[in-house]
Amino acid sequence: MDKHSIIICILLGIITTNLIRVVPMLLIKGQITNRFLRSFLYYVPYVTLAVMTFPSMIQTTLSPLSGIVALIVGIIAAWCRLGLFPVAAICCAIVYLMDSLIL
Repeated sequence: MDKHSIIICILLGIITTNLIRVVPMLLIKGQITNRFLRSFLYYVPYVTLAVMTFPSMIQTTLSPLSGIVALIVGIIAAWCRLGLFPVAAICCAIVYLMDSLIL
């Protein structure tokens, strides 16, 4: 790729990213009162994060079993109201221990 093409690609990325953020602000003038739409927009970030995170939790470990076990234990730890850091540390420790046992 030459320098001209790279600049065009970067500009297109900037325009696309900003349009996604600016267009809704231009089209929606007041507070959203529809209950369904409000709840949908509330859960969109969580669903997006889950869709990106869960497959990688299982696929990036040496064994999918260690990722699944860490996922289940992490859900249980979060259900018991542990914070983000303890849950992440527990999940990392489980994956590390299970992957080291497999080798």
